[in-house]
Amino acid sequence: MEELKLLNHLISELKERERSLLQSLGDGAATDYAAYREVCGNIRGLLFAQSLIADLARKLEKLNNE
Repeated sequence: MEELKLLNHLISELKERERSLLQSLGDGAATDYAAYREVCGNIRGLLFAQSLIADLARKLEKLNNE
């Protein structure tokens, strides 16, 4: 089950980065629309990565329980 711990840690790190980017948007760090789009794209990518890793974790857990 070390694999699941590793995957959960990775998801946690990605969520922390997402929170950081959201905070920077809230603080007005995006100086123009291009910067805003870039940060939003990064957040979208982080969410997609979290989803893929969570799916992998569920599949690994299912395999381990069979």
